[in-house]
Amino acid sequence: MSGTLKSLYPFLHGRRQEPAAMNAALKAAVEEKVDHHRSVIDAFFATQSQAVIEAAESIAVCYRRRGRMFTMGNGGSSCDAAHVAVEFMHPVTAGRPALTAIDLTADRTMLTAVGNDVGFAHVYVRQIIAQGRAGDVLLGLSTSGNSQNLVKAFAKAKEMGLTTIGLSGMDGGEMARMGLDHSLVVGTDSIHRIQECHVAIFHVLWDLVHTLLADDRTSMMEDRA
Repeated sequence: MSGTLKSLYPFLHGRRQEPAAMNAALKAAVEEKVDHHRSVIDAFFATQSQAVIEAAESIAVCYRRRGRMFTMGNGGSSCDAAHVAVEFMHPVTAGRPALTAIDLTADRTMLTAVGNDVGFAHVYVRQIIAQGRAGDVLLGLSTSGNSQNLVKAFAKAKEMGLTTIGLSGMDGGEMARMGLDHSLVVGTDSIHRIQECHVAIFHVLWDLVHTLLADDRTSMMEDRA
């Protein structure tokens, strides 16, 4: 670990640093990370904008047919799953309808019960079996694409007729190879840059879905009245 830190921050090791030199080195580190952030996002959208549009179209179809979206993830990606769900449930732009999105990471009683009794790999698949129905959407986020609880839930969702959308990183892992309806892969091995790009992706998805549903807003709001 010390070797890794030294390679990332060589200016922190060795003789005592002068404050001005330290500040300059830290500024350079910030600029390098921001440049990497921009390059990863630019590279993703340069090659996968159409894939994002197609995923948004599938989500819009689900909502047009009064379906629901489910979200899932682990660790930092579980926070992103919650973020996706609240964006759709609580739209920040006036005039856009609230759309049902269920965060499968939220119910700690269910997660701990299934994790304890059956195993953590089953915490999402059990919820999809109970709540999912054909025409719904299951969206999962994993930086590696190899999270077994997501893979199992996606496999069951495909059997049940849900639309499956995976956000992953690196080479996409098992999620990219299992034939999901939409696989959006951020091609870097930096966990932070993958997660940052995932946030950009689902914010764009949110906006595109509402744009696609613009002509349906009145009827969708009337249904909720």
